[in-house]
Amino acid sequence: MNPVMVDVKEKLETDRLILRIPEPGDGAEINASIRRSIEELRPWLGFVQLLPTVEETEANARESRAKFYLRTNLRYLLFEKESGSYVGTCGFHRINWNVPAVEIGYWLDKQATGKGYMREAVSVLTDYAFRGLHCARVEIRCESGNRRSRAVPEGLGFDLEGILRNEDKSVDGSKLTDTCVYAKVKTDV
Repeated sequence: MNPVMVDVKEKLETDRLILRIPEPGDGAEINASIRRSIEELRPWLGFVQLLPTVEETEANARESRAKFYLRTNLRYLLFEKESGSYVGTCGFHRINWNVPAVEIGYWLDKQATGKGYMREAVSVLTDYAFRGLHCARVEIRCESGNRRSRAVPEGLGFDLEGILRNEDKSVDGSKLTDTCVYAKVKTDV
């Protein structure tokens, strides 16, 4: 099967959020969010080790849009319905269309933490992966020390399938880290 032929929704909604693919011009708003949140994101995410410029963030958003249409990475931006404010990013990564299986990745603006937004977004993505994309497996991986990130799959009933010890280096390269692997699987495959 050619993944480009898979129909994928460009917009999803929850009670409080709109999830949509990146559009040209989103870079400035995403970059402002990164700048606000850099201290919270830097321990966990490689792309913020050096603060990106607005132009770099815009290029990244446009590349994400292209990858969405190629079905190699399905990134959604999160916006509050009420205010229209950008609050974060989530999406499907490491997609295996042959199974099909996806990994969900995410990050949140520091101004939006503690409100349940990411749990809400990941919940709708998980449901869409199973019902809309007919996935057999949805996975979330995160560093074992990232308690906030781990709270998302744990709160949504994902199973901790294992902890891969010394599996990666910290984003700053200073130490080895353990990776938690959470998953939900379709049982009626």
